[in-house]
Amino acid sequence: MKFFDIVTPRRLGMALFVVPAVLATVYYSFVAVDRYASHSVLSIRDTSSGGSSGGGLSAASLLLGGGGAPVSLSDAYMLESYMHSMAMLLKMDKKFNLRAHYSQPKLDVFYRISADAERERFLDYFNSRVSIAHDEISGLLTVEVQAFDREFAQKLAQAMIDEGESYINENAHRVARDRMAFYEGEEASSLKRVRSAKGDVLAFQTKYKLLDPLSQAVAANTLTASLQATQAKQEADLKAAEAFMSPDSLQVRSLRSQLGATQAQLEVERLRATAAVNGSQLPALAIEYQGLLLQAGYAEDAYKSALLSVEQARLEASRKLKTVLVLESPTLPDLALYPRRIMDWLTVLAVCTMLFAIVRLIYATVREHQD
Repeated sequence: MKFFDIVTPRRLGMALFVVPAVLATVYYSFVAVDRYASHSVLSIRDTSSGGSSGGGLSAASLLLGGGGAPVSLSDAYMLESYMHSMAMLLKMDKKFNLRAHYSQPKLDVFYRISADAERERFLDYFNSRVSIAHDEISGLLTVEVQAFDREFAQKLAQAMIDEGESYINENAHRVARDRMAFYEGEEASSLKRVRSAKGDVLAFQTKYKLLDPLSQAVAANTLTASLQATQAKQEADLKAAEAFMSPDSLQVRSLRSQLGATQAQLEVERLRATAAVNGSQLPALAIEYQGLLLQAGYAEDAYKSALLSVEQARLEASRKLKTVLVLESPTLPDLALYPRRIMDWLTVLAVCTMLFAIVRLIYATVREHQD
């Protein structure tokens, strides 16, 4: 019974409602420090395939799609993660001395950070002051940066955007540099293959003392075909002459002599075409030589392709591949958006009221059972 004598409904009301309400009123009236929020809207665009060959890209051309294509969602999530990373915090702290700024309000213990707080706690605090909303449909990022000074909030937001753009481009350049290194290796390998293939052609020509077996084979075939045509004509002329002339006539003997000479030369050319050169026949050498030429031509085409790839990769590695398009620059707030004093105060009152009602109901139930 002593418990109910000490804990009376009036004291419960004082402890659970009046005192918290008074403390909340004092806090939001005199202690809570104004926090300014700078807003900006971003979009990441891919300019690697892009459009403009001149200077910079205008926002209008980027929005209309003429100066770059939207990048994948992974780039937007990458930028969002980087803005919430320890690396971003350390760079911004080095540039703006964030610890000193966010530890200024000595009395507002709820929204300040200790000057000697651990880095992990400081990162959690920093992330609570930087909120990023990501629209997966449009790919837009809405960034809100809170600070105790409006100019500081705007400068911090702008610095984070610039650093985020550098980070996105550095990642893209790293990929481009890796691609360029790969293509340079392919170029060197292709050059070796070209030299090796041309060396094989030169060694073949030196070994068989033939400049171009293909041309020689074609010339031999052409000459053989011409001799065969001449032989056929001479045989026809001889038959025509023997039809009305004596076999011992001068003209018949002359035609027979020409035909014999043509046949003898034709046999010589046939033997020459099938004769062995250093143990190999000319047709076989022509086929082997043609294979060497095909290998040399393929190696040269591969080398040209590798050269083009290297130049393209070098161009990508040296220029701006992606850009963070700022659709709305970081704003300079006129009014402190946080804390929402009236709303937060009413929330405290609502919570205290519900808590008091619950405890009062439990109190009444227990007392009724005691009685």
